[in-house]
Amino acid sequence: MAAADLLVVFLDLILRQIPVVYSKYFSFLFSLRMCNIQAAMIYAATDCSVWFTVAFTFDRCVAICYQRLKNKYCTERMAAVVLGTVTAMSCSKNIFWYFILIGMYFLADNPRFCWTRNGVSGSPIWGIIAILHYLLTPVVPFVLVLLLNAVTIRHILVASRARKTLRGPGTGETHKDPEMESRRKSLILLLAISGNFISLWTLFTVNYIWAELYKLVRGTVFPPYSMQEVAYMLQLLSCCTNTALYAVTQTHFREQLKDIVKYPFTLIIKLTQFRRGPNNPLPLSA
Repeated sequence: MAAADLLVVFLDLILRQIPVVYSKYFSFLFSLRMCNIQAAMIYAATDCSVWFTVAFTFDRCVAICYQRLKNKYCTERMAAVVLGTVTAMSCSKNIFWYFILIGMYFLADNPRFCWTRNGVSGSPIWGIIAILHYLLTPVVPFVLVLLLNAVTIRHILVASRARKTLRGPGTGETHKDPEMESRRKSLILLLAISGNFISLWTLFTVNYIWAELYKLVRGTVFPPYSMQEVAYMLQLLSCCTNTALYAVTQTHFREQLKDIVKYPFTLIIKLTQFRRGPNNPLPLSA
C-alpha cells in the first residue's frame, strides 16, 4: 500500500507537473504519446492505492472477526495473490485512457494534463465510462471500507464485553489482557488508515457528483474551481500519509526505523573496534 502511494506521488506530483512547469524544455512531447502512457499509469497507480486500502481493511476484518478463515486467508501467499490480482485489474481497467486522450500536454499555468479526443467528452459512451470509473474508485471502496469497519468495530466491542465478563470484575485495570491490547492496536491502525482514506477522498467524490449533476440537471451551478483544486490536493495527500500512519501506530515499524537510523553509528563503532583489535591481541592462554 505504501509502495502504491509512493508511485502515485512520483507519477502525479512530480512527472506530471514537470512538462507543465517547464514547457519550453519539453516541446518534443507534442510528437510523442507520453501523456497517454502517463495518464494510464497515474490512474492505475491511484486505483492500486485505493483498492490496496480496501484489501488491507478486509484483511484486518478477517484477522480479527473470523478466526477460522484467518488461518487460510491471512498468509503471505494469499497476500501476494490479492496484491497481484488488484494490480493486474487496475492496469487492465485503465488502458482505455491511452485511447481516449490525445498525446498532447496542456502546457499552461493550469495543469489539466492532456486533452480528450474530439467527440469523446460529449458522447454517451464517454459518460458511461466516466461514471463506471469513478464508481469503482472511490465510491465502491467507500462503501466497502465503511461496512468492513462497522463489522470489525462491532466484533471488537462484543468480544471486549465478553472477555471482561469472563475475567470478572475483580481483575481491575492492573491486569491487562494481551489479546485485547493486540486488537486495540489493530483497530487504531485500521481506523487511522481507513479514516484517512475516507476523509481525504470525500471532497473529490462530492466535486465529481456535483459536476455530473451540472451536466444532467438544468439550473445546477457548476462547482467552484477552488473546490476542484482543493479536492485534487486532498486526494493526492491521501497517498502521502499511509507511511506516516504506519510509523505512528506500528511498534515493529518504529523499531525497524530506529534500527535504520542507528545502523551507521553501530557500523562506525564496529569498524573502530575491528581496527583496535590487532593492537590488543588476546593472551595465549585464551
